[in-house]
Amino acid sequence: MNVKIISAILVLALVPLASMACGFTVDLPYQSKAGQEVKDSITVADPKSEETRVSLSFGAGDLNLSGGAENLVDGTALYNVRDLKPKVSTTDGTVEIKQGNFEGLPPFEGMKNEWDLKFGKMPMDLVISAGAYQGSFELGGLSLKSLSISDGASDVNLSFSKPNLVAMSEFSYTTGASDVTMKGLVNANFNTFIFNSGAGNYTLDFSGDLQQDATVSIDCGFSDLTIVIPQGMHAIVTIDSALADISFGDGWLQRGTVYTQAGEGPTLTVVVNMGVGNVNIRE
Repeated sequence: MNVKIISAILVLALVPLASMACGFTVDLPYQSKAGQEVKDSITVADPKSEETRVSLSFGAGDLNLSGGAENLVDGTALYNVRDLKPKVSTTDGTVEIKQGNFEGLPPFEGMKNEWDLKFGKMPMDLVISAGAYQGSFELGGLSLKSLSISDGASDVNLSFSKPNLVAMSEFSYTTGASDVTMKGLVNANFNTFIFNSGAGNYTLDFSGDLQQDATVSIDCGFSDLTIVIPQGMHAIVTIDSALADISFGDGWLQRGTVYTQAGEGPTLTVVVNMGVGNVNIRE
């Protein structure tokens, strides 16, 4: 059972006892209730700004993102708790889509919260902030100038099945204890990719069309980390760890802490800092 739920149950059990012993009462926070499902449409027109920034703030639930919108953002939000109703605001080229806040305690059972959003091909900076959730992101074929993701304990599948249509200055992902799989990463066309995580299972697949020299920085806690780099891509991987168990394929040459794969075209440079865990480099 979730620790937060246990804590809430203990509070509910102890407050009446404390009231009897001390001769006073305590008003507990209001607890939101799950009810009928509501489905809201979300449509955001292109603000026609040279510096368009889209910011998503999402708590718990299912978050699905993809391309194919006619507008800057098209989609739906399905929820069954009134407090979860999303709010959309646009100011000077900045678009914020934010989950509503709970007025009291969240419901412990029966809550549904699902966002299904599509983006257009307009150039944008995309920022995603989320809690403990399940995410499915297909971001290929968009025009992301930068991408920033931060979340808590999550289960996320992210892919760039098609090349990003513009050069991405930076892609950053910060997560807690999570399961994250990312595929087609070099299709993001990033200059710099920064990945920071706690304990968890992570697969970073750098398949795709590497159009420019790119640098990757990975900082993990106690984790199982799989790095996939296709055969024929020129890559240099440096692993800084005294306790990690490292394995690599036949096409790699090891010299101390540096692992190199010969190839043509631009170079993918990866630096891994890990305390304890497993690192598997494969094709």
